[in-house]
Amino acid sequence: MGILEALEYLLGKGYAPRRGFYIGLGHDEEVGGLKGALNMVRVLKQRGVQLSFVLDEGLAIADGIIVGLEGPAALIGLTEKGMAHVKLRVSTAPGHASMPPRETCIGILAAAVKRLEENPMPRLFGYGPERETFEHLAHKFGLPLKFIMSNLWLFSPVLGRLLERKPETNGLVRTTTAVTMFNAGVKDNVLPSHAEAHVNLRIHPAQSLQEVLDQIHSTVGDQRVKIELISGFEAPPVSSSDEKSFGFQIIKKTVLDVFPTVTVAPGICIANTDSQHFKDLTKDIYRFLPVWLTPGDTQRIHGINERISKKNYEESRQTFRAPEYYAGG
Repeated sequence: MGILEALEYLLGKGYAPRRGFYIGLGHDEEVGGLKGALNMVRVLKQRGVQLSFVLDEGLAIADGIIVGLEGPAALIGLTEKGMAHVKLRVSTAPGHASMPPRETCIGILAAAVKRLEENPMPRLFGYGPERETFEHLAHKFGLPLKFIMSNLWLFSPVLGRLLERKPETNGLVRTTTAVTMFNAGVKDNVLPSHAEAHVNLRIHPAQSLQEVLDQIHSTVGDQRVKIELISGFEAPPVSSSDEKSFGFQIIKKTVLDVFPTVTVAPGICIANTDSQHFKDLTKDIYRFLPVWLTPGDTQRIHGINERISKKNYEESRQTFRAPEYYAGG
């Protein structure tokens, strides 16, 4: 909505871009973009289009989210984590609740889920683009954190342990494991014949999908628990962010024009977007939305009272109205 309002404003001012650009508004981004973004890519390929860069939603302006950071930081995602949807299933003989076995299928599966939650994936901080984030932000921390951030060649393990303490930053450190559904039983006096749980994993760029599956099998360690990969993909390539990076520098300049008090840094999006479908059309895909994230906001994403302030909405429109945002003016 903010993008369309901004375009109306620019058209009313007689704006004529120096370069062509496309606005892609898909209807199914939250479920993978298989009918929205994927069809847009198909049409663009048919037309022989190659893009300088792609910009999608993703990261935001973090204010008070990263412990010890002095001031807000606008994080532009250079990549995003991979994803795996895994189903765990246990089947046992049904029966009457008055004669229960020592372990029911619910108990077996619950124990497997507990092992997954108590044994997280390995700490991988420093092996992906998250290291670049903190190297860029080092000067915005006080001592001793500034010294640690400036010497990540030595202190990456230390910083990883600090970041994993909060859910908001634990996703930068490792592949995360979230049990999102658990189904079993149909009646209170009947032993169920099967139980299943669904696990959502967001895969760190330094880890492959197969490595994640191997780790799940090893952690569950019970042949009675059948493990099935429903869907999954690895993290996409990391986009450029140096001084010669056309897309990154355009986004950075626009953000600083609208939000002059922020520090801009590259980052990794711990969620998923449908921008991954555009990887054959460009080598640079960025993920950023000009909205503020403050303590408490992260819990509202896909949760209760998800919102944006009127002031921030206007700031977003102001960002989208900047001609530089559209391929350099």
